[in-house]
Amino acid sequence: MTPILLAIALLLFVTLGYASVCAASPFGSCRKCNGFGFAMTTDRKGRPKRGKTCRRCKGHGKRIRVGRWLYNRAARTYRQGTR
Repeated sequence: MTPILLAIALLLFVTLGYASVCAASPFGSCRKCNGFGFAMTTDRKGRPKRGKTCRRCKGHGKRIRVGRWLYNRAARTYRQGTR
């Protein structure tokens, strides 16, 4: 197998794998708060405590994946264009 065919096959495999992950689980954990929904801080004794609510996920701890966001946008555009 030539290196170009191997690269194409690998890229196709990764793309289809990510598409299946986006279809099966459209939401992932927020990268900023690690899925907690709030920032972790420590008190003066060094014990962890709850901090402020995460602004990126608005306290839900989940975010929509990029692939699912693109699919939703394309589907919405297609629906509006075929009315």
